[in-house]
This record gives sequence, structure tokens and C-alpha cells, in this order.
Amino acid sequence: MPRYKILTWGCQMNEEDSEQMSLYLQERGYEPAEQVEDADVVLLNTCSVRRKPEDKVFSTLGHLRQLKQRKPQMVIGVCGCMAQLRADEIRQKAPFVDMIVGTAHVAQVGALLEEAIQKRRLAMRLDLPERKGAIVTDIPERKVDRVPKLKAFVPIQYGCDKFCTFCIVPTTRGRERSRPTADIVEEARRLAERGTKEITLLGQTVNSYGKNLLEGRVPFARLLKLLSDIDGIERIRFTSPYPRDFRDDLISAIAELPKVMEHVHLPLQSGDNDILKAMRRLYTVEQFEEIVGKLRERVPNIAITTDIIVGFPGETDEQFENTLRVVERIRFDGAFMFAYSPRPGTPAAQMENQVPRAVKQERLQRLIELQNRITCEINSAQVGRVFEVLVEGPSQKDPTKLAGFTRENKMMHFVGGRELAGQIVRVRADEAHLWGFYGTVV
Repeated sequence: MPRYKILTWGCQMNEEDSEQMSLYLQERGYEPAEQVEDADVVLLNTCSVRRKPEDKVFSTLGHLRQLKQRKPQMVIGVCGCMAQLRADEIRQKAPFVDMIVGTAHVAQVGALLEEAIQKRRLAMRLDLPERKGAIVTDIPERKVDRVPKLKAFVPIQYGCDKFCTFCIVPTTRGRERSRPTADIVEEARRLAERGTKEITLLGQTVNSYGKNLLEGRVPFARLLKLLSDIDGIERIRFTSPYPRDFRDDLISAIAELPKVMEHVHLPLQSGDNDILKAMRRLYTVEQFEEIVGKLRERVPNIAITTDIIVGFPGETDEQFENTLRVVERIRFDGAFMFAYSPRPGTPAAQMENQVPRAVKQERLQRLIELQNRITCEINSAQVGRVFEVLVEGPSQKDPTKLAGFTRENKMMHFVGGRELAGQIVRVRADEAHLWGFYGTVV
């Protein structure tokens, strides 16, 4: 049987897209290969949020060029956000590429592969769905007969309408489109029948789900309730919500629905209001802190994590210090922290007063040190607490132990029998670390 290998960069949505492409290839008789060198088809599912993953893609293409010289029948495809954004550059720098597949054409990857093989020419699809008023019906076809797994991603929304000045996503994934509620519920039900216990709902601004459906507006909190009613689904997570759309009904859903986990990843991006305005983030620091306060009041043990960008164009020392003060005040459980990376085609890339790289790196290091200290302090304060843990299997850090995540999305390592895999157990945290805990089953 012909074999394929998919290499993936980027977010959870890209991981899910790669799984979907894998299913479509298997449907056409392909089987996965362990190594790129063993594959007949190699697909690169790419990310354009920052420059680093794009550089890695071009480096990988350089390696594949040499491989294809030895295996001229090998089919090489570039998929995802970078394909959508930089197709012309890919064709110029890597003319040996056989397929370029945009973000809206995951379901066509099998057909495009056959076109590339049979016609021996570049197969390319890059058109993005058109927005028709407030209603969007062109949702990508999805395969839901997946291999049984304990945890699964379920996209509920595609694209984005926020147009932050630093972000390329509206260009690479198009305007915001919500999947029909019934399709999402059916996918989750079929996953549960195959043994999935935890689902993570995906969207660029996931809590703005349901504004443009033919069936009428379906609030995100309502969707959480529908999914909570599915037998077999025991845990529901979601990422990433947008602060302006984080309403009280969603806070109530987290507080009142036992299957919705006590963890929210809420991107702050900056702790300075002028920078937030320049980023075109449609909220203030004060509004963000109000949401955090409501969450902690209704859900006392909630874990809150975030995204922060330092060195945005024009960011002064004082504005960066404001971010440090906000981080110290809010005390996030964890954060993804980045130095600003200019994305061609975005307004921020054209702004004056770009911050020097050395300054961005120094600020990033200070922020990381602060957040790491806070994370360790929060985790240390929870030693002795008993957590519910969904056991995923042997720990990658120490195969003699089991590993899983708490409801608050914190890693727990502990001693236990392999028969516990797939079960929810109670584990006492005995030892705290930056990454999570070592514990004991109770």
C-alpha cells in the first residue's frame, strides 16, 4: 500500500486539520509512514502566525528537495495557512512541490493528490469561502469516523472577524463561520460511542460561536449545555475565547455544568490600554480584569492562562512595565509568551517605531521569569490538594509512572497500574513543579 507522512506546525486547529487529511488519505488506500523517507506522499501542514514556523517549513522543503531527487515519484504538498498566504513564494522557492492546499480545502486533499499524480502538474486550491450577509453555509466537509481516542478536538468555528492588527488569521482562514449545532453534537456523540471522554472545542474566537447560523443564533453557552447532555463525554474544554465576547451566561455555564472544565485560556496580549487599542483588541485591561474577577468569584478553583505579546510596534518601556504589573496583579496559572513577529500583509507590520529585536528579547525574558515564578507559587500552594485526573497512560517523563491532566488542565504524574488508563481518578498533589505535579492516587 502507498504510504504518507504529514508534518504539522501550529495550533490545535492545524493538528485537527492534519488528522482530517489523514482520514481522507486512508479512505483512498494510503497508510501512515513512520519516517518521511519511507513515504510516497509528504504533506506539510503549515502555520503563519509567526515567522519561525515558516522558516522551518522552507528548511524542511530543502531536505525534501534532495529526497525527491532520489525518489522522483514522491508527491510533496504544502497545506494550511502558509500555503494560503505564500503560495507564489512556495512555487518560486520550491518548484518541485506537487500540491498547494489552502485552509478551506482539507476535504479535497485526496482528490488533489490524485490530480497531481495523474496529470503530473501542480494541483492547487486556495479560494476562501465568500461571506454572504450574516449567514455562512460553506462549512468544510468533515470525517467523523475517527480512530478511537480518549481525547479529541472538535472544531465548531472557522475563520475570524476581529482583524487584530498583528494577526494574519482572517487572511489565511477567511471570515468567521460557525458549524451547524446539530453537526457538532452528532460528531461529539459519535466520538463518545468510540470511547472519547474529553473533547476540546476549537475556534479562533470560540465563544463568538453561533452568530451566523441558518438555524438562528445559538449562544456558545447553549452549545456547551447540549454537549454536556451527551452520555460518555465526561470533560469539555474550549479554546480560545475572545475577552469582549466572554459574557455572563458563559461564566454561569462553567460554574454550573460539571462536564465543563475549570480552566479558561483567555488571551490578554498586552497589559497596556494604548497597546491594546493599537492591536485593535476590542477591550480594555479593566474589562479583562472584570471578567477574571467574575470567573474567580463563580468558580473559585478555576485556572486561568493567557497569551501575551511583548515588543509590539511602539511599545515603550512604561507600557511594557504596565504589562508586568497586570501579570503580577492577575496571577495567571500559565502563559504563552512571545516577542512580536511582523506578519507581511498585516497593519502592524507597516507601523513605525518597530521595537528592536534585542529589546523584544530582553522584555520577553523578564516576562517569562515573572510568569514562571507566579506559576510555581500557585502550584506550590496547591500541594496537598486532591485533583480529578483523566489518566492518559504512561508518563513520557518517567514510563514507570502514569500521567494525565487535572480538570484545571495541569499535568499530574503518579504511580499506578496500567489498568487505570482511560479512567478518572483522584490524585493528591505531593510535589509541585513549573509543569505540574507529582502525586499519589487516593
